Amino acid sequence: MKVEVVYQNTNTAQTVIYLFRQEDTLIERLQSFPFADFLVQDFKAEAKQTHLFYQGNQKVFFLGLGKSPKESDYIKVLRSFFYKQKKDLPDTVALNLTLGGIETEWISAIVNGVVLGDYDLGLYKTEGIPPTFFGKNTSLQIVVEEANAELAQQQAFRGEATAWTQIRIMDLMNAPSNKKSPESLGDWALDSGTKYGYLVKVYDEIECAEMGLQALLGVSAGSKNPPRFIVLEYKHPEATQKIGLVGKGVTFDTGGVSLKQSTNMHYMKSDMGGAAAVLGTIELAAKLQLPVHVIGVIPSTENSIDGLALKPGDVIGSFSGKTIEVIDTDAEGRLILADGLSYIIKNFQPDVLIDLATLTGSCVATLGYHAAGMFTNNEKLAASLYHSGQQTGEKLWRLPLWDDYKDELKSDVADVKNFHGKPFAGAIVAAKFLEVFVDKHPSWAHLDIAGTAFGDSEFGTMKSSTAYGVRLLIEWLRTRG
Repeated sequence: MKVEVVYQNTNTAQTVIYLFRQEDTLIERLQSFPFADFLVQDFKAEAKQTHLFYQGNQKVFFLGLGKSPKESDYIKVLRSFFYKQKKDLPDTVALNLTLGGIETEWISAIVNGVVLGDYDLGLYKTEGIPPTFFGKNTSLQIVVEEANAELAQQQAFRGEATAWTQIRIMDLMNAPSNKKSPESLGDWALDSGTKYGYLVKVYDEIECAEMGLQALLGVSAGSKNPPRFIVLEYKHPEATQKIGLVGKGVTFDTGGVSLKQSTNMHYMKSDMGGAAAVLGTIELAAKLQLPVHVIGVIPSTENSIDGLALKPGDVIGSFSGKTIEVIDTDAEGRLILADGLSYIIKNFQPDVLIDLATLTGSCVATLGYHAAGMFTNNEKLAASLYHSGQQTGEKLWRLPLWDDYKDELKSDVADVKNFHGKPFAGAIVAAKFLEVFVDKHPSWAHLDIAGTAFGDSEFGTMKSSTAYGVRLLIEWLRTRG
């Protein structure tokens, strides 16, 4: 598949797609086409609205973007269109942006949506495999004015690079637990690091024990698949800050002895959404050669149940040296994050530290599926992350980290307990638990992405990965360079 930028007079595509916003100038823009009076009646440029006609030897689509579309709207509209139309598209398709008033800055989102439209959930199907558009001999032409060609090419590259990393992340998250393990997450990271030129070190269970990652080992005790502790580092020579990312990498979560209900347990293959966001962000930063220095730490395990599994009331150690009373074995994500946070602070001293985790159902109950919870006491960091979320559509909403909730974690037998046992403020108390292990870091944010990493869509009958966090963090990192 080839994505190329062409000038209007060199467009040779068999099918041409024009993008239009629903705005006051729409009628004027449609006057360039034959039968304009009929087009004005039939096509209003509402989001995802299509209109098909033939002009000479070309098949022409009008595609509506709706009113005042943002980055996420461009992606949604283009992804939906190409997903539905790909089986009928020829080898060469053009997106003509010269008549719809589409600014060059949106090309990254447009190409991102087009490529994502080719993604299908049927990872392990042997029959009924849907067609793809982006075969080896296909071409997507982005038609622009000649003066905008250089910037358009840069935007197209970024959009395509982003989409292919998102697709790799979606494959990883959508894979079931018998096809995905802590070891395979480590292998994914090693392969990516080799391909895109950044450092990766994967520690096995023996090395984890030697390092003192007691909380990670405690959670993994009930699983036949041993844990992995994954450390990634991408460093550009022009970087001025050191950014630390920590992602929860639970490849399947039964809840342990505090067993989850069976109704939706099959979705717990997605409980490594934080790890996926970190893997995707660092891979994409390396692909785009962003002028940043990013360290990623991923504690990875399964939370299974057998005779060796953690039991409620057990007391375990941690990398930090603090002891933890395990009240609920289903609050395991915060345990492994405790080791990851302590490790990255001690060994790398990042200027900014962000962790991501599909951590609590409480956050889903609070914010639903349209925003992730953000916890931080750093006003500048909160503002910059919020802005990046608004820009990309991967939204964040700030929740409190007040010390009013601190007493909820007091333990009679250990330094801290992992769960307060109450049916309220679950996301906040989980964040307060993590705060214990960040050693008063002045620029730390916790992102609870439980409601946004995995969700319903028009592309499948069940919930599937959204690759949430990759575009958010890349946009945020771009503002740091």
